[in-house]
Amino acid sequence: MRQKWGQWAALATALFVIVGCGGEGDSNSILPPPTAPPPPPPAPSASPLFKPELRNLTVSDVERIIAQAVEEARARKTAATIAIVDRAGNVLGVFQMTGASATTTVRAGPAGTNTALQGLAAPATLAAISKAITGAYLSSGGNAFSTRTASMIVQQHFPPSPSTAGLESGPLFGVQFSQLPCSDLVTRFISGGARIGPHRAPLGLAADPGGFPLYKDGFVVGGIGIVADGDYGFDLNILDIDASDEEAIALAASTGFEAPAEIRAERIAVDGATLRFSDIVTSDLIADPAAASFASVNGVFGALVDVTSYFDGATMGGVIAGVAYGAESSGMRAATVTEYANTDMFVLTDGAGNNRYPPTGGTDGAGVPQPLTASEVRTILEEAFTVMTAARAQIRRPLDSRAQVSVSVVDTNGAILGIVRGPDAPIFGTDVSLQKARTASFFSNAIAASDLLATAPPAVPSPNVTKSPASYVADIRNFIPDPSALTGDFAFSDRAGGNLSRPFFPDGEVGTPNGPFSLPISQWSPFATGLQASLIIENILIHITHTLGGGADTPAQCTFLPDIASLGGMQNRLQNGIQIFPGSVPIYRGSVLVGGIGVSGDGIDQDDMISFLGVDRAGERLGAINNALNGIRADRIVISVNGKQVRLRYINCPFSPFVDSDEQNVCQGK
Repeated sequence: MRQKWGQWAALATALFVIVGCGGEGDSNSILPPPTAPPPPPPAPSASPLFKPELRNLTVSDVERIIAQAVEEARARKTAATIAIVDRAGNVLGVFQMTGASATTTVRAGPAGTNTALQGLAAPATLAAISKAITGAYLSSGGNAFSTRTASMIVQQHFPPSPSTAGLESGPLFGVQFSQLPCSDLVTRFISGGARIGPHRAPLGLAADPGGFPLYKDGFVVGGIGIVADGDYGFDLNILDIDASDEEAIALAASTGFEAPAEIRAERIAVDGATLRFSDIVTSDLIADPAAASFASVNGVFGALVDVTSYFDGATMGGVIAGVAYGAESSGMRAATVTEYANTDMFVLTDGAGNNRYPPTGGTDGAGVPQPLTASEVRTILEEAFTVMTAARAQIRRPLDSRAQVSVSVVDTNGAILGIVRGPDAPIFGTDVSLQKARTASFFSNAIAASDLLATAPPAVPSPNVTKSPASYVADIRNFIPDPSALTGDFAFSDRAGGNLSRPFFPDGEVGTPNGPFSLPISQWSPFATGLQASLIIENILIHITHTLGGGADTPAQCTFLPDIASLGGMQNRLQNGIQIFPGSVPIYRGSVLVGGIGVSGDGIDQDDMISFLGVDRAGERLGAINNALNGIRADRIVISVNGKQVRLRYINCPFSPFVDSDEQNVCQGK
């Protein structure tokens, strides 16, 4: 239920802020001369997927990382807030230097009018945690991405710079609004309890430089986040080199735990542009990391601080050792043979051996004649995983590595019917794949418009007046135009819905209007994206206020869409928000919507292909489910823009996508 604004408005306003065969011969037959025994059968081929080994940050590692950050900050005559997390998202330590500001200001809107998170004075501790989680969650054994990398891939043009206007938006446009504090997938901190990941990021993923992944022996073990300069923003111009104290402090902190050079973002190209890892290099550091000592800085230049719902080490005995990703206790581990025949699959676990999301039948029998069965869900997950295993990765090194992603399947209620992950898939893709699955199912559903129209405006303090979710229904109906839009007539993938969520339509083309699910470019920023942000901004502000001691936390239920009566009124269809970059399709039984599949963790065309072919191949096996029929796919929608006819896109599949096959147009005709 909606938490009353009066319980937290004052604080929020003040804040502003995935044998050989044969049988026995006839005993009377003449035996041939004895021969050497046949060779043994070949050993099973090794998995083509990179699998991380168990590694974790120790207490002394965490203390060393903090000390290295403090010494670099001191050398730069600045005071920083420092946060460290493990790969599962557990916060291992938050250290605030003497004199560090308690808040950092989310960058204001481009025209001075703030909406959603723009202009918010957010707690520095929460911003540092979000930066650390971003470094850890976007990275893997095949790619190392930083918050500067994140900045590059979430803006309105890719790559972002004054000279690239007219290019399409970043490939992970919108990913910043994931891992949300209200998400029903991510887990919550329990003092002294099970440390099950993945965990939430208090402000979502960060695009502000100053967050890096941490590695041991080439395996991701966590992330570091630094807040010091008072600006929680993003890099508008990738063509110049910034002298960022926050990035320098984070780089110094990561000494001894650096990402391997061969997998850093600058070794990875997307759409012809090389990504950026850092504008600071080791030679830019001032302090000597080898001289840093936690004993010499703790209590002298600052101290550990508790952060409600994230870390209590300041009062419970100090920093915490990280959990090794892949161990049962991390919340993500290899599937057992009783769970899936393919033990390359990873599942989410409760820490006691139980798969949190095993294949399950649909909950939507009240509105769907034949809901998805558990067997069908299992087949969809298996087929999508098989496509993934054959696919060439876009963001992983070395070249011709296999893609690794997370795959989620939901029903038309948005209920989770199953989740699997590649063993080294980036963690962020788990929550995002679920967002994508729910988004495709929701916007293809006959109830999408009525649910949005029944959603009250966010109770956001002035001046951050945020556009009501209900108002976007009229916007899309006028834009397409179609007075019955969002009533199930068309099947929307995330690529199609994402087209409608850009501040330019068509994507990137300057001088065109914004899509109906976006804000105009004069108001848009990564902190205010349109409908995506409007749906969850109230959840984020409730959570921020809670961490400041201002009342109950946001429920594990994003958005204030109407609850589903047939499920007891305790669940809505978008429980972890929506996502607006590609990698999902709705699932049908003939012409009847029965759910959605979402994929995230590699290139967006790979994500599209794995979701689309996963459903197609499952349908070939089962003969009972299918992708949307051609006649209702959203690419049948043609919109007039500035005298031109623009067709929405449904999916894009990569050309010649498989490592061991010369197949080319693998999605064509399906």
